[in-house]
Amino acid sequence: MELKKDSNAVSIDMLLIVHSEKRHAAQGAHSDRQADPGAPPQRRGGLQGVGNGIRRWQKLERNDLRGTQLTVEVHPQDAMPQLLKKFSLAKRLQGDKNGNTRARQPGGKDAHAYPWDRSSLKSMPLDLRQFEKLDTYASQVTVKSGLDALVSDLVQEAHSDLERVRAIWIWICHHIEYDIEAAQEKDRQAFKPTTILQTQKTNCDGYAGLFERMCRIAGVQCMTVPGYSKGFGYQPGQSFSGEFDHAWNAVFLEGRWHLVDSTWGSGLVDSTTSKFTFLYNEFYFLTHPALFIEDHFPDNKNWQLLKPPQSLRQFENNMYHKSEFYNKGMLSAHPQTSIIKTVNGKVTVTIESCAPTLFMFMLNGKQEHGLLSLRKNGMKLDVYPPTVGTHKLQIFAKGNSEIYSSVLEYTLKCHYADIDVRLPAELHQPVGPSWFSEQMGITKPSHPEPVIYTSDGRCSVSFSVEEGISVLASLHGDDGPVTEETQRRYIFQLQREKRTELKVQLPHAGKFALKIFVKKRQEPGNYVFVFNYLLCCTNSKVNWPVFPESFGNWGQDNELLEPLSGVLPANHNVPFKLKLHGVAKALVKGQDTWPLTLNREGYWEGSCNTAGCQEVYVMVLENANHNFYSYILKYKVNAQ
Repeated sequence: MELKKDSNAVSIDMLLIVHSEKRHAAQGAHSDRQADPGAPPQRRGGLQGVGNGIRRWQKLERNDLRGTQLTVEVHPQDAMPQLLKKFSLAKRLQGDKNGNTRARQPGGKDAHAYPWDRSSLKSMPLDLRQFEKLDTYASQVTVKSGLDALVSDLVQEAHSDLERVRAIWIWICHHIEYDIEAAQEKDRQAFKPTTILQTQKTNCDGYAGLFERMCRIAGVQCMTVPGYSKGFGYQPGQSFSGEFDHAWNAVFLEGRWHLVDSTWGSGLVDSTTSKFTFLYNEFYFLTHPALFIEDHFPDNKNWQLLKPPQSLRQFENNMYHKSEFYNKGMLSAHPQTSIIKTVNGKVTVTIESCAPTLFMFMLNGKQEHGLLSLRKNGMKLDVYPPTVGTHKLQIFAKGNSEIYSSVLEYTLKCHYADIDVRLPAELHQPVGPSWFSEQMGITKPSHPEPVIYTSDGRCSVSFSVEEGISVLASLHGDDGPVTEETQRRYIFQLQREKRTELKVQLPHAGKFALKIFVKKRQEPGNYVFVFNYLLCCTNSKVNWPVFPESFGNWGQDNELLEPLSGVLPANHNVPFKLKLHGVAKALVKGQDTWPLTLNREGYWEGSCNTAGCQEVYVMVLENANHNFYSYILKYKVNAQ
């Protein structure tokens, strides 16, 4: 037999594929059944099975080959022969009595316990760091010809079925775009793998079909699973019936079925623009079935891979935790139903997380009508819908990223709106001190709870402040007279040793937001909002004036005892008492000038007469060798 050589090196492991044209009776060997050219090869152990076949043919006499057509496949040394691929595939797939391959249906050993045991987001132990090199490689593979060649390129760096599936998953999630138009028109042509490779667009059926096809080429059992989903356009509490709206996959790895959704792993569709954006989502790769069931309900309950399986009614009524809920470390939320009825005009939502997390919320698209307080492992949110009816509540979490992502969505049914619970529009989140305020340098608050009640319209809030941190506070209410100019004048800030004290006087009864900001003194930039208190006063007689206006030279360690009112009576003698650090002289200037004297306790004392004055200033001389006085406080004088 003569072989034609080409430029490629020829491997010594040539494969002989023999089709008998007549019956042979090999001694003590097989029956005289004629080989079926269309039947797949018997399942064998890779190269070992192929070598045994070659040796058997070497034992046949030359006469035994008469009338036999002999086909020789010659492969380059670095290529995998097709027959070897078939042997590898046959080893992984089950064969029926006719030799056709089929996937094993899920059984009891595939089922996971429900509800979720919080052990892992995945259905098998995974260290995602092991995929870093493979993920980088697979995401950069390009389509050169057909699907077989693409899969061959992808699995070059894969050394197990898990890695083969991972490479296929990563490639699809980073290269195939969701085709909204084809999905709406139900264009079946757009779902064919060849079309998908050309356009690199498809819908969920195409994603699932492509994933299954590529897995099978790679020799991994894979099934497409149709069903209902809580995806684009889903409304909390909606019912599902009729035609299935989604498709995903199940893959067989390490003796067990696992679930993947490459459609949702690749990105998302903006609900306002209906535009698709690539945004890789690891959550839908080998998702734990007890979590997968929250937004995927298969046509066959066996594909839930749960014990016990959930009914469609349970699927409809169960709370839908978005993938970001788990991606950002959330563990549970209460209530566990997506539709909540208010109780006395109020709804309370709590979330448990595995680590400190920042949250925010929106009611009907605005950050209003709620009190959100942070906890060490979660948060508590009290919502007071302003009107009777249906309201949309969205909860967002920040996690380790710089972006807040939507993690929960509730529908609130309000049958009674408590008009007495009106919160200031400027009350931002979070309310009250927490782990976050400690992280920002504010510790040991005098008021650990988020709401402060005052009967006379005054309160004093204090906390320790880390060295090098400056604190700024402002007061906000929905009704005058608090304006942008005076929102800091109803607060007087004092420094007592290592604690900062905020004296607050309310201009009238009502609810106010006391907002706290911080900034590192040595760093440029603006103050950063940390938290706020909700101040509540029901005393209608309250009518406190502003504090005196302070200037830049008013040191944080200074202390004002009197007068605290920023508005002085006309034609009165007014006493002054202050603690000032690092000054040589101090005086009060009105129509005339009145010097202040330093007493034994370290306070500057004196008085002034407001006759003929509209304004009164406290001034200091910081250096005895200078004659220049600086303004530190300013008072208004009531008109006569």
